[in-house]
Amino acid sequence: MNPLFDTHAHLNSKDFNDNVAEVVERARQSGVVGIGVIGIDLATSNRAVELAAQFPDFLHAVVGIQPNSVAESNEGDFAEIEKLATAPGVRGIGETGLDCYWDDTPIEQQQAAFDQHIDLANRSNLPMVIHMRESGELIAEQLARHEKLPAAVMHSFTGDWELTERFLDMGLMISFAGMVTFKKSDDLREVAKRVPEDRLLIETDSPYLSPEPLRGKRPNEPARVEHILRCLADARDVPTAQLAAATTENARRFFKLA
Repeated sequence: MNPLFDTHAHLNSKDFNDNVAEVVERARQSGVVGIGVIGIDLATSNRAVELAAQFPDFLHAVVGIQPNSVAESNEGDFAEIEKLATAPGVRGIGETGLDCYWDDTPIEQQQAAFDQHIDLANRSNLPMVIHMRESGELIAEQLARHEKLPAAVMHSFTGDWELTERFLDMGLMISFAGMVTFKKSDDLREVAKRVPEDRLLIETDSPYLSPEPLRGKRPNEPARVEHILRCLADARDVPTAQLAAATTENARRFFKLA
C-alpha cells in the first residue's frame, strides 16, 4: 500500500462531528499516513488543535481565518489565532488568501487579513495555506509586495500554467484536489503534469470536492485522496508508488515533520 498524505481536510467541520474516529481509521486503512486539518475561523481552528491532540502524529492542525469568514469574525479572533499558533500539533497558518467568487467579505478586508496571516506565518516560522477562488492574479500581486514570504501552498489549485509559474517562482507548493479528476478538467491536468515533482501536494478538501469516480457523494473524506494521487500519476505517466512517495515526502517537508 502506498503512503499518502492528505494535506488539506476539514475534519473539524460539522460533517464529521459524530464519526471523526471512523473517518481517521478508514484513512489509515487506505494508506494515509497524515492529514492536515485546516481551520477557517476561530472555532474550527480550536477544533483542529483539539483533533491534533487526540490523534498526535497523524492529524496536524492549521489555524487561521479563511477570507470568507473574515467579515463575521470578532475583533479579538485574530489575536486568539496568534496564541493558537504556538499550540502543540499546529503545523501551519491558514487557510487564508482571497476569494472573488463569494462576496461575504469586501476584498479590502480580505487583503488586510491575508497580510496579517503572512506576517504571522513569518513570525511563527510556520508554512501558510492559501485559498484562491477567481483571485489568482490578486494573490500573486499581494504576495509580490512582501519582501519575505513564508513557505506556502496554493491549495485546491485551479490556475493556468502562467499563474502556476508565477507561484513556483515565488517558491510555493501547488496542491491538487478532486477537481483535477473531473472529466472536463483536461486543462488542469495539463498544468498538474508540468509542476515539478518536489513542489507537488495532494489533498481532498474534505468534506467538499469528492473526486471521480465518487463525484457528488458527500461527505468527501481523506481515504479518497488515493483517487487524486492515481489521476496525477496517470497524467504525469509515472508509477503511483513513485508519486505517492514523493508527495508524502513533500508534505512532511512542508509541515516540518521530517
